[in-house]
Amino acid sequence: MRFEIKHRPSYSLLEVGLEQGEAIRAEAGAMTYMSPNIQVKTVMREASFIQSLGLKILGGQSFFVNEYMASGGTGLVGLVSAPLGDIARLEVRPGLGYIVQKAAYVASTPKIDLDIKWQGFTRGLFGQGLFMLRATGSGDLFINTFGALEKKTLAAGEELIVDNFHLAAFSETCTYQVSKFGGLKSTLLGGEGLVVRVRGPGEIYIQTKNPAEFAEWLWSLLAYTQSRSR
Repeated sequence: MRFEIKHRPSYSLLEVGLEQGEAIRAEAGAMTYMSPNIQVKTVMREASFIQSLGLKILGGQSFFVNEYMASGGTGLVGLVSAPLGDIARLEVRPGLGYIVQKAAYVASTPKIDLDIKWQGFTRGLFGQGLFMLRATGSGDLFINTFGALEKKTLAAGEELIVDNFHLAAFSETCTYQVSKFGGLKSTLLGGEGLVVRVRGPGEIYIQTKNPAEFAEWLWSLLAYTQSRSR
C-alpha cells in the first residue's frame, strides 16, 4: 500500500493507492473519492458487540468502519476527517500501540485492532466528551488533528501536562493521570477543565487548536450575526 498526505497542514487529505486485493479501513463518512473498482463493505470494530454499543451510546462515535478493497487491478481512495488540520501516520506494531482520541481517527490497515480503552472511564479521561480508542496490532494508523500537529517524545520518567481537548494521541507505553486544572475556582473561571499528565517513555501527539473553544467561538459568531439581522 502506498499513501500520500496532500494539502498539509490545514486541509490535509489522505490519498491511498491500493494494489489488487489490498484494503484500508476508514471512519464512516471519511471517503472523499475512490476508483470505480474499489469494493466497499462495512465491518464492526475489533471489539465485542457490548463494548461497541457502549461506544456508540456514550461517545457518539460510530462502531462500524468501512473497508475499501481494490478489485480487478489497482485503485485509489481519498480520505478526510471533519476537523480542519493535519493528518499523521503512526506505525503500530506489537508492543507499540496508541491511545487515540475518537475524533482523531481517520483510517487504518486491516491488521490493526481498534477498541475502547475502558480503563479511561475509571480514571476520568472521558470527562467533557473526550473518548479514546486503543489501537494495537501491526500496520499503519492515520490520525487527524484539529489545527497543526505537535509531536513530543518523552524519555522514561519524563512528564508533560496536556489539556484534554488538545490531546490527540499517545503511545500505550506511556502512563497517564487525569486531574482538574488548578483548584475549583480556576477550573470554573480559568477557561480550563481537565488536564492529562502523561509520563514517558513514548510519544504524544498534540493538536494546536481546541475544538470546544472553536465551537464556542462559532456559536458566539452566529448569535452575533443573528442579532445584527433583526
